[in-house]
Amino acid sequence: MRSTIRTGAVAAIAAAALILTGCSADSASEGTADDPIELTYWAWAPNLDKVVDLWNSEHPEIQVTVNKQDGGDPAITKLLTAIKAGSGAPDLIQAEYQKIPTLVASDALADIAGSVGDDVAGQFPDGVWQSVTLGGDAVYAVPQDTGPMMFFYRADLFEQYGLTVPTTWDEYAETARALHAADPTKYLGTFSANDAGWFAGLSQQAKAEWWSIDGDSWGVGIDEEPTQTVASYWGGLVAEGAIDNKPMYTPEWNAGLNDGTQVGWLGAVWGPGVLSGNAPDTAGLWEAATLPTWDGDVSNGNWGGSSTAVTSQSENVDAATEFATWLNTDPEAVASLVEQTGIYPAATDAAASVLTEAPEFFSNQPDFYDVAAEAAQAVAPFTYGPNVNVAFSAYNDEFAKAAEAKTVDAFLAAVTAMQKTTIDDLKAGGFAVSE
Repeated sequence: MRSTIRTGAVAAIAAAALILTGCSADSASEGTADDPIELTYWAWAPNLDKVVDLWNSEHPEIQVTVNKQDGGDPAITKLLTAIKAGSGAPDLIQAEYQKIPTLVASDALADIAGSVGDDVAGQFPDGVWQSVTLGGDAVYAVPQDTGPMMFFYRADLFEQYGLTVPTTWDEYAETARALHAADPTKYLGTFSANDAGWFAGLSQQAKAEWWSIDGDSWGVGIDEEPTQTVASYWGGLVAEGAIDNKPMYTPEWNAGLNDGTQVGWLGAVWGPGVLSGNAPDTAGLWEAATLPTWDGDVSNGNWGGSSTAVTSQSENVDAATEFATWLNTDPEAVASLVEQTGIYPAATDAAASVLTEAPEFFSNQPDFYDVAAEAAQAVAPFTYGPNVNVAFSAYNDEFAKAAEAKTVDAFLAAVTAMQKTTIDDLKAGGFAVSE
């Protein structure tokens, strides 16, 4: 069943299977320039050490060392190993939003609610802030970057074929049909059966709740009306042949971006980097819009993004929280994050003050970041569960079969199978599940 997320989320996870952390010990001592508090930070984003250099130069009493990791999943696996061993974890870690419930359930993160300032939550969209609170009173991280979904389209081809930018999903379907009828080699987009994060974002926009806290249990609501609607919609377009159904990020898809076969892409705010890397000769031909809506209901999904979390082994929670807050809200720090790492900051006002010029690839659309800000503010709340990897793997398996079958029934069956796999895994892991 799908249930409202309660403020007792932390206690619920503990009751479900594992003992959760509260806040770790307060800072062991006040640092000084001669005897600074030393913090370690595991992260994979490029050039974060250059951003941290700004902090270290201005805060001699708290010094942070970046330990570069190979990527998000390897870093999380390494952290969980250290937590299980009882030592070896850093003070801070870059954590993707979908990983936070797993880390909380494994007693890996400190609750920093008592250390973070009262004004911090208001600097982020509600949907993003919920990702680091799990809908409860605890705070497990400070948001860093986010990936509001956006619709990218070839403006030149829209003009050539007399198309208008769709604002609703009904209009998107009609536009897809009109384009493909005018030129059967062209598609407005593709259904990608190999990227569960993309589909989760589309479901989030439709107000889906794939996981929720129901008293002392986890609720799983994948196979419910919002996600069924999304699956049925895309299954219908695939069955018609109105859109493509080949995976993204393949050589064929990349070629389609270059040669105009792919006239549109449902991506995220980081899309300019993908497009410039895969279709550099099309610079200045693309424009960005907010995602089409369901019957005009303003909402959006998120695809990607990460946070800065304090681990449960840190002996300097207050100092680590102070740094995490600075890194993700201070105007100078956020400006450096954008310059050095290319992220889209989660902090609303800080992002607006820094992102004043469109990405070079979208130099033809000066208001690119105004559109991005509108998309970011509309992100709907969405809570991940402790077995995201299992649900995402089930998506890849089940929707690969559905995309091959090309029927609405197959798409709906894939959603049902995802639900069952996710619930079975939670139960196998010792979690209580409400059904």
